[in-house]
Amino acid sequence: AICLCGQGQDTPTKGAPIEAKGLPPRATPADYQAQVQAGAVTVAAEFKGHSVPTPQGPLSTEDFVVVEMALFGLPDARMKISADDFSLRINGKKAPLPTRPFGMVLGSVKDPEWAPPEPVKSKSKTSLGGGGGQGEGDAPPAPVKIPIEVQRAMAQRVQKATLPEGDRTLPQAGLIYFQYRGAAKGIHSVELIYDGPAGKATLALQP
Repeated sequence: AICLCGQGQDTPTKGAPIEAKGLPPRATPADYQAQVQAGAVTVAAEFKGHSVPTPQGPLSTEDFVVVEMALFGLPDARMKISADDFSLRINGKKAPLPTRPFGMVLGSVKDPEWAPPEPVKSKSKTSLGGGGGQGEGDAPPAPVKIPIEVQRAMAQRVQKATLPEGDRTLPQAGLIYFQYRGAAKGIHSVELIYDGPAGKATLALQP
């Protein structure tokens, strides 16, 4: 997991460094599925399942679930933001899931709009040994290799949409990630738990 994280975060930084800028905050906390007050800060969030929303269109991941969230405060309010302040309880499990860095997500991200090129059909060879050539046409297809430029573009989209961390002026919004390989249809309840500088709060999200 550590290697994946390191590789994922290195991929998009070849060339100009890319900062996690997050997503544009919606107009008000009420524009998200759920909102809760934590001290002077309003935490708002929406469960996205295995979808990874980005400004350029949605991506998907089978190994993680995603929460789009935002932090609202008084005008010019600042706070220290960390994804580690959040955890996710699915189906009432006692131990909530911790957040994972975006670099771990990159290995499983797919772009629904990207289609691999059509494979070139090779001419079948006649076998001289009678049954020797049987099943030649039934060989499994070669695994699809996503071009490096496509991988890099997806990595940049994920990184840019990730919740910005550090001392920030509010509002801030972005994506946080939790490792979960189960099917979305098997999720019956979702709770986002916040425990950070603003206080403690729990949001019941819609699966």
